[in-house]
Amino acid sequence: MSASKTLLICWLGLVLLSVGTVALGGLGTSLALAGGMLAVALGKAWLITDGFMELRHAPLFWRVLLFGWPLAMAGGVWLTLL
Repeated sequence: MSASKTLLICWLGLVLLSVGTVALGGLGTSLALAGGMLAVALGKAWLITDGFMELRHAPLFWRVLLFGWPLAMAGGVWLTLL
């Protein structure tokens, strides 16, 4: 697949995930909805890391490092909600 096609698919995925985040936020406030929003945010972080930054073929260390940070932040937010 060409780079421009990959970037277009990633961009469309990010748009859909962003709309999903806004839709979940408009449903109200509950712990389940907050968990869903965090899951969508982690999906966006993964898409940015593997898609836009094109790190899907990078060494595992860099992939873990760049995805570990959003995972740690989502975990911190989740712990504060509990």
